[in-house]
Amino acid sequence: MLRPALIDGNVTLKELTDDINRPLNTKPGVAWTIGFLVALAALLLGVSLVAYQIKVGIGTWGLNKTIGWAFDITNFVFWVGIGHAGTLISAILLLFRQKWRTSINRSAEAMTIFAVMCAAIFPLIHMGRPWLAFWVFPYPNTRGSLWVNFRSPLLWDVFAISTYFTVSLVFWYIGMIPDLATVRDRATGKIKKTIYGFLSLGWDGSHRTWSRYEALCLILAGLATPLVVSVHTIVSMDFATSVIPGWHTTIFPPYFVVGAVFSGFAMVTTLLVITRKVMHLEKYITIGHLEAIAKVILVTGSIVGLAYMTELFTAWYSGNYYEQFAFKNRIVGPYGWTYAIMVFCNVITPQFLWFKKMRTTPALLFVLSIIVNIGMWFERFVIIMTSLSRDFLPSSWSLYKPTFVEVGTFIGTFGLFFTCFLLFVRVLPVVAMWEVKSLVGHHKEEDSHES
Repeated sequence: MLRPALIDGNVTLKELTDDINRPLNTKPGVAWTIGFLVALAALLLGVSLVAYQIKVGIGTWGLNKTIGWAFDITNFVFWVGIGHAGTLISAILLLFRQKWRTSINRSAEAMTIFAVMCAAIFPLIHMGRPWLAFWVFPYPNTRGSLWVNFRSPLLWDVFAISTYFTVSLVFWYIGMIPDLATVRDRATGKIKKTIYGFLSLGWDGSHRTWSRYEALCLILAGLATPLVVSVHTIVSMDFATSVIPGWHTTIFPPYFVVGAVFSGFAMVTTLLVITRKVMHLEKYITIGHLEAIAKVILVTGSIVGLAYMTELFTAWYSGNYYEQFAFKNRIVGPYGWTYAIMVFCNVITPQFLWFKKMRTTPALLFVLSIIVNIGMWFERFVIIMTSLSRDFLPSSWSLYKPTFVEVGTFIGTFGLFFTCFLLFVRVLPVVAMWEVKSLVGHHKEEDSHES
């Protein structure tokens, strides 16, 4: 075969079902338990600090008269970006009939849900009065003409994220229904059988059911595909519609979308390398899957590097002193070290993926994926800090230093993300069995034709 098989070995359908269902019916191992306890500890730290800052106020942050956005918006954009790979793998690759998505789409979709949950925390806190968050929704009320400012990009974020979360959650759940029915039929305990029976919505596996189900999946994919572009485009408008040098640029929407896919695929790599090893799923999440993801990271990373150069060229070519100063400040200003980290992680590091050895070695991909996400976090930090720290009036220039509350809250979001993901791999099929089974038959048919 010209391409490596997407499933290693001559796996039968029964073996496939047994392997993927095994984590649901066995006690968790030492690695999973340690990871869960660490994630839970981080989550509890985050919960306590969020409760503290809601009680005291956002004065617990390191904001000042010049810098009104900092860790909160940086972390918000970071988590929204991570969620993009799930929608792209699930929807766009489904529409293009890409077979290599079948073993990784379930994990990517789950990652999207949990990442959007982490992202939603920061706008809620930033409101100052999160118990009044329901004011942003356009429902019939008794407040007369008192409405939110629908021209504000921050409000657009609310609608974009809520729509993104809803569609992604529905797509994720609908995709699991056949597998939930399989788990239901194999469940031994009465409680498990009842829960999975309820979640599988009476799935009977008939031809009519399958026909309607596949049509529904395509419709949902068509609805979800525009979200990949629209959500992070709207997030970029938080910056692009302003008048601050370094922000008001038309390159931000495509630049943010590609960067989101870049960071999202890096996080997918991080999760899959661990999952395939800990859950013993090397036969289904193969080197071929990791190499395909690595190629996407290489392409998107190169586009991100091109966007960085385009920004610098545009500032130079414009002849605008203030625009040139904004980007000079990014490179050699007080936050110049963050710009250097960003360029190294996002531009230089992905170029190692030109080498096949790098693309096909899980340990190296794991390290590279972490470096990429560090770089993408610093990218958001650079965009926000370097532009805000140098205001229009030099007399108001100031620097920002995060407090323990901000750092602890960010750590808490990682705790929430990994706690949810670790629970997911223990209670739900981490690989889409019904989709991978179609590959088993496909490869056997290819083998018979070759023989």
